[in-house]
Amino acid sequence: MLARLLPLITLSIAAAVAAKPVVIRDSPVTLPIARRFNATAAPNLLKADQARAKVLKEQGLARGKDAASFKKAGIFDLPVTNGAVDYTASVGVGTPPTQYDLIVDTGSSNTWIGAGKAYVETSSSVDTGEEVFVEYGSGLFFGEEFTDTVTLGDLVLTEQSIGVAELAFGFDGVDGILGIGPVDLTDGTTSGGGLIPTVLDTALAEGLISDELVGVSFEPTTSLSVTNGELTFGGTDSSKYTSEIAYVPVTSTSPASSYVGIDQSITYGSAGTTILSSTAGITDTGTTLVLIASDALSAYQKATGAVADSATGLLKITQEQFDNLESLFFHIGENTYEFTANAQIWPRALNTAIGGDADGIYLIVADIGSDSGEGLDFIDGFSFLERFYYVWDVANARVGFATTEFTDATTN
Repeated sequence: MLARLLPLITLSIAAAVAAKPVVIRDSPVTLPIARRFNATAAPNLLKADQARAKVLKEQGLARGKDAASFKKAGIFDLPVTNGAVDYTASVGVGTPPTQYDLIVDTGSSNTWIGAGKAYVETSSSVDTGEEVFVEYGSGLFFGEEFTDTVTLGDLVLTEQSIGVAELAFGFDGVDGILGIGPVDLTDGTTSGGGLIPTVLDTALAEGLISDELVGVSFEPTTSLSVTNGELTFGGTDSSKYTSEIAYVPVTSTSPASSYVGIDQSITYGSAGTTILSSTAGITDTGTTLVLIASDALSAYQKATGAVADSATGLLKITQEQFDNLESLFFHIGENTYEFTANAQIWPRALNTAIGGDADGIYLIVADIGSDSGEGLDFIDGFSFLERFYYVWDVANARVGFATTEFTDATTN
């Protein structure tokens, strides 16, 4: 396998660097998730997000033209960990399970391990004989596709398809990815072709959840690493939000339609200054920042007076400008979501970790790398999602948002 894939890997690096009885759950299952800070990657925060955005756009466009090829690359709650660059979940694989820390990603759909901790084969491990390859822009992996028992909190999937990396780049400090995006993103990622069921698909097929959806709760933090989030499989956790969940359909505009995409516009301040006209983009737990089209960022920079900072790559404002900073308003469907001044800045306690000045004020709204009109003109990353409850309803192809106790938090 290695010999066959080496030319592909070289090109990619050059371009980017025993079954249990089924139990029907009558309530959701949660899994904690943790925020994880990758100190080595932090100074390249914007570059990593932009590289990811570029690949997401290119792969989405490719899917719109033709089928992907292998060359291209009850309710259950699960806690998640936020490390300032990504959120990870502890996922068990095998019988008995070995725990792996996996990035929670709605922007991809393959679940795989082996970037850090090696795969431990057990009695439930089955090698499918197929090869798997996925590129993410900020990283890639290739290896073998297995089926195995996967444990997500109290949710036990007895025949989940997982990738086992033989080689992985760009995933320092984690073991792989928990892909919970649209299943079509898996098409062409294995040598056998076809779709690879996501963990949500498998949970539904095995009768473990009655609704194929996942609720996502993140929280803003000033710590480098803390378990402060939650995934809820098969439903939502009403203790995590303070308003009704409002849903919008997945956008029909390509390439955003290949992902958990939505239509939105953005205005600034009480005057309603247009920053981004109504357009398509995506919501993505695997992106850190809020990325908007280059022309929209220019409008935002003009409205705020921010200047580009060479050390971090982010926009920077003075204390006086922060005192006058007004809210951004994200208009999604019939609802408007206020993104406060405090929500727009990087946590000041973590400034030095990204190469910034300890007393500096940096904005988390950044350039996606291209002008609007390309069908994927923004990415609402987890810096946005930390302020709202977020629902990916797979069965109904819709996306939901609600306010939380952290929507107006001033922790940054």
